[in-house]
Amino acid sequence: MLAALEELKARDVRVIDVRGKTSIADVLIIASGTSTRHVKSLADEVVKFVKKAGMMPLGVEGEREAEWVLVDLGDIIVHVMLPRIREFYGLERLWTVGDEMPAAANVV
Repeated sequence: MLAALEELKARDVRVIDVRGKTSIADVLIIASGTSTRHVKSLADEVVKFVKKAGMMPLGVEGEREAEWVLVDLGDIIVHVMLPRIREFYGLERLWTVGDEMPAAANVV
C-alpha cells in the first residue's frame, strides 16, 4: 500500500501506530497530494492495490471534493489530504500526543 502511494508521488507519507490509543484501527497512514485530482488518484490507487491483494475496503469517503479522502481498510485507515487540510486538522499531532520523542529531539 505504501508502494502504491510512493508510485504516484504522494508527499510526506507518515505511518502512525495507534494501537492502545483507539479501537477503530491499528495503523493510520497519512499522505498529501498536490491537488484534488492528485488526492483522488492516490486514494484510487490505494483501493486498486488492496483489491489486487484480495481485500475489500470497508469504505471510502470524500472522493467528490477530494480535499481529504479516507480509505477504511479495517485495521488500517488511509488519509490522503491536501497540505492545507492536513495542516488545519493536524492528525499527526492528535494521534502522537504523549508519544516519546526521538532521542535526538530531546537534546536541548
